[in-house]
Amino acid sequence: MTWMLISRGMPKSDQQSYTNVVDSVEAIRSQFPALQRMHNGYPVAYFDGPGGTQVPRGVVDAMNDYLFNHNANTHWEYPTSNETDDIIDNARQTLADFLNCVPGEIVFGQNMTSLTFHLSRALGRGMSAGDEIIVTELDHHANSDTWRELAKDRDLIIRVLPMNPETGQLELDKLAALLSNKTKVLAIGAASNILGTINDVEKATAMARDAGALSFVDAVHYAAHDLIDVQQMGCDFLAVSAYKFYGPHIGVLYGRGDFLSSIDAVKIRPAPDVSPDRLETGTQNHEGIAGAAAAVDFLASLGTGASRRERLVSAFHEVHQYQHEMFKVMWEGLAGIPDVTLYGPPPDSLRTSTVSFDVSGHKSDEVARALAEKGLFVSDGDFYASTVVEKLGVPSLVRAGLACYSTMDEVERLLDGVRSIANGD
Repeated sequence: MTWMLISRGMPKSDQQSYTNVVDSVEAIRSQFPALQRMHNGYPVAYFDGPGGTQVPRGVVDAMNDYLFNHNANTHWEYPTSNETDDIIDNARQTLADFLNCVPGEIVFGQNMTSLTFHLSRALGRGMSAGDEIIVTELDHHANSDTWRELAKDRDLIIRVLPMNPETGQLELDKLAALLSNKTKVLAIGAASNILGTINDVEKATAMARDAGALSFVDAVHYAAHDLIDVQQMGCDFLAVSAYKFYGPHIGVLYGRGDFLSSIDAVKIRPAPDVSPDRLETGTQNHEGIAGAAAAVDFLASLGTGASRRERLVSAFHEVHQYQHEMFKVMWEGLAGIPDVTLYGPPPDSLRTSTVSFDVSGHKSDEVARALAEKGLFVSDGDFYASTVVEKLGVPSLVRAGLACYSTMDEVERLLDGVRSIANGD
């Protein structure tokens, strides 16, 4: 199958944009040293992006530059400390452009899970026994169990928004019945890391706001696939992890400015009282912060425009189109293999380019090992979304996701590999 066949039926403007991305894939791939890896004589194809993407040279260069030339702690009166302050300030601006907020609303931390635990404890100080928090069945447990742990400590009540196992989507029509004047927080994912479902977060946060509740969005999986706009989402808090969008292992929290300044942050007495520093516990991962900013700039470099935000909008539009067309081929190819079952919304639904599936008669780890022998790296398990696999009635799944460096040749290799397993070859 050729690229022209894939793009047939698209408007001419979209065809041109898509062709530009296809033409630039090799240039993109050249920035990722990991793509040179061979395994058992096969070039490695990384389909494990939903668990963590590969990293371009520019990200590592930024981290190396910080450690080699600027390494220091913050807020002291000598050059490398001043330079560290500047690097962190610039990174806040970069991540603010990524999320469409202001730099003072960007908090750095170890990862999304740690940041969510920390935030939940701060918000929990203002809650009383009997107050309620809404979580969902579709979420990664970092965005459900963090709040459940708070509920245990503060004698709160957890309400659960169900997912429909047939569609892989949240039953948002049931949210109104869960909201009340006792609801303090709605915790919802922007996209499912296991099924690829994209949720109508804007509608959900508006409903929470009307009920007087705060909203927290886990956008970890979403961040690599669609450009985040916290203003449009209408959320009060949102968290991402840079290692899901070509960066290092570090987390980023957005918090609406008025809330960051007013919540009872869990902190030691000498720590800063100003936002966003008051939410950042201890010495931060400065090199990781530099790398996270470089990851955003890498994404922006794939687009065009006068500002970083405009370049990000352009890049995400083109890469999304590229991945979507390739994803349709992957989904339809897997669906055509006997004994393969796909889970989640089909390609024409609002979703990311991530698919989970199983092969009848084969455990997920067995499938993953067999594919790895052919240089096809996929994830397997429940991906910390164990409620989802329980609702689906399966012990675990195989997961494959596309990234900006994925190619049609790699997709065809994956389809051949799964087909071979299903056929018992």
